[in-house]
Formats: sequence, structure tokens, C-alpha cells
Amino acid sequence: MGLLEFNKLPINTLVGADWDTFKAVCAGRDIDKGYRRKYRLTKGVCRLLSLLTPIQDARYRRLLADKPLEHPPVFILGHWRSGTTFMHNVLSCDRHFGYNTTYQTVFPHLMMFGQAFFKKNMAWLMPDKRPTDNMELSVDLPQEEEFALANMMPYTYYNFWFFPKYMEEYCDRFLTFERITPDELKVFEEVFTKLIKISLWNTHGTQFLSKNPPHTGRVRELVKMFPDAKFIYLMRNPYTVFESTRSFFNNTILPLKLEDISSEEMERNILSVYTKLYRRYQADKALIPQGNLIEVKFEDYETDAYGMTRHIYDALGLPGFKQADDAIRAYTEKKKGYKKNAYKYNDRTVRLVEENWGYALKDWNYSI
Repeated sequence: MGLLEFNKLPINTLVGADWDTFKAVCAGRDIDKGYRRKYRLTKGVCRLLSLLTPIQDARYRRLLADKPLEHPPVFILGHWRSGTTFMHNVLSCDRHFGYNTTYQTVFPHLMMFGQAFFKKNMAWLMPDKRPTDNMELSVDLPQEEEFALANMMPYTYYNFWFFPKYMEEYCDRFLTFERITPDELKVFEEVFTKLIKISLWNTHGTQFLSKNPPHTGRVRELVKMFPDAKFIYLMRNPYTVFESTRSFFNNTILPLKLEDISSEEMERNILSVYTKLYRRYQADKALIPQGNLIEVKFEDYETDAYGMTRHIYDALGLPGFKQADDAIRAYTEKKKGYKKNAYKYNDRTVRLVEENWGYALKDWNYSI
């Protein structure tokens, strides 16, 4: 159990941003009165830690910048709360995969210098389970890379955690890339490539394994960057996704936000962003070369995670299953008794999902 409660953290994750990113993310934004102390403390710690950023930058240029990737990445896609974390944890049992760690999401500039010290302190402070679903938390566990990207550049969707009133704007610019500029897109490509290389160096992997829901809206760009990348798309019952996403966002945003947002506005944003993400993925998935995409229902994966994982390896032609067989089997067996949150759909939830996401219910053949 960590020293601090998740929803009472005195700072937010921007402490790990470089100084230019911090300034750009907060530029032109008003900090609500109740969060100004958190903002000032986060800003002060960020300013101090940013003094160490040039050390990593120099080591990256010397050791990794010109080193090509051995294999194209594997991307686990799907809306938040679609089971992507569970699949990420299963596949990361294969040690040939490298991934972004929880520590790296907060301190991406303190990976190649000072990691031992800062990681030890982070492990001491952080809780050992996620507050929303009891999934384990640890500094070295695989984690989605959008939080790390949010500390490496200002052009990420996860700026909404800090300024949730701008959620739709961040969606159109940095989630679906509908309104991103060419210069911003170039920065995204450079920074994401840098993150991948440092992640592989850190975890000693040879192929990057990504679990990042925002990438679901970036398939066009990812195929351009990595023409032979592999994609796994997870779908899940939209009724459950709505209830779970609303709970996840409302809980996770508590220690991160610097302005208030009403629960009604957050709910409207969730309903809208789901549709934009769904439409963008459906429009762009045809760009993925044949044999490089598999779509999986989470309910099927959850029922037989080991068997479905083996099928995914075969379908995508991924290497390494034989060597990772025992580790994958052991992890999936251990998780068979995992107790998930139980969701009951009230009449309002049913109405909202059917009115706003009826297309997904029909396309994927889901019902209550």
C-alpha cells in the first residue's frame, strides 16, 4: 500500500514533463481556484526536474537516436475499458516484447539517468492497485504510453486530464488528428519514435508492444510510420464500456485536473468521443495491410485468454509464443479468479447507450 491515496496526491503527473511541454500545455488555460496550490507545486517540481532532461537527451542521441527498430510495433487498440490492460499484461509475459512502464509514464525524461532513485521513491508513494478496477499497479508494470507522451510534448489527447473542459478540442486535434497541423504531426512522429526506443532499451525487448486507447484514432498515421505494424482491436459490450468509462474517468481525473467539470459535461464528452473514435477507426482500418489486423471481442478473450492469445500470435504471425508459453499460461491461470467490477445497467444507461451508440450494438451484435 502506497503512502499517499490516489485521489489526494498534492501534485499531478505533469511533474515529469519537460519545462517547454509544461508551459505549452498550460498556456492560455485558467487554473480554477481550488487547484492553484497543486498547480504551483507541480510547476515547481517540474521546473527542478527539467534541469536533468539534457542529461537523458545527450545519452539518447549517443546510444539510441540512430539505432533502427528491429521489428515493427504491435498495437493493442480499443476504447477505454475494453480490456486492453488485461491483454497488454498477458502479452507482456513474452519477454521479447518491450513496453512503456508505469514509471516511464510519469518520468519519461528520467529513464536513462536517475531512474533507480526516482523509481524507488515513486514505488514508496504510489498505491498498489488502481482505484477503479483493482488491477495491480507497480512502477515496472506495462502501462499505456499516452501519459508519457503527455509529458514529452503538448500534442496529446491526455491534456484533457488537466483541462477537461477542452476534451472535445483535444479529441479533434490530438486523438483523431482531424485538426492537427503538419508541424505538430512531425513532432508526434519524432517523440513517439523516441519513446519506443527508450522503452525497448529499458525493458530489453526487441519489439514494442503498445497498449494505448488514443492510438485507435491514429491508425492512418501509425501505418504511415510503421507500414508492417500489427494491430489487435478489442471490442466490448457498449453498455459495460459506458458505465466503466464514466467511473474510470471520474475517478482518475480527481488527482490530475486543474479545473472543474460537471459530471453531465463529462458524460456528454464520453458519449461524443466514443463515436468519433469509432468512426475514425472504422474508416481507417482498411489501410492496415491484410494479415496485420485481428479484431477480438473482449468477452471471448476473457473466457479463454490463453487460447485466444495463441490464436492472435498465429493470426498475426508474431514470433515468440513457444518461448513465452509457460509464462503466458501461468499468468492467465492466475487471473482466472480475478474479481471484476459488476455493472448493472439502469434505464438511463440503456437509453443513453442505445440513443448514442446504437450503431456499435448493431455492428458488433451486442445486447443487454
